[in-house]
Amino acid sequence: MDKNGLSSFLLGLGVGVGIGMLFAPKSGAETREIIKNKAGESGDFIKQRSSEVKQTAAEWVDKGKEAIGRQRDNLSDAMEAGKRAYRDTVSQPPNEGMAQ
Repeated sequence: MDKNGLSSFLLGLGVGVGIGMLFAPKSGAETREIIKNKAGESGDFIKQRSSEVKQTAAEWVDKGKEAIGRQRDNLSDAMEAGKRAYRDTVSQPPNEGMAQ
């Protein structure tokens, strides 16, 4: 659930509570108890979803770190290969590398 989905959920919850209070056939005390219970359920839902979002974000961060590490290793290997090729070319005697 993204930010807009959460906002929609909370807006729907508020509208539902308001309409429920207007048309509730129960006494005020019973209605308040129901509202309190529903609010608690909503809080639990939000805590659960935020925990899931945090876990997902942590997984994406870990995957990103792994990808950056692999790219860094690949770049390091490529640079080392380039340095070796340069050293090999520079250390060759002048006529050895040319076709005669």
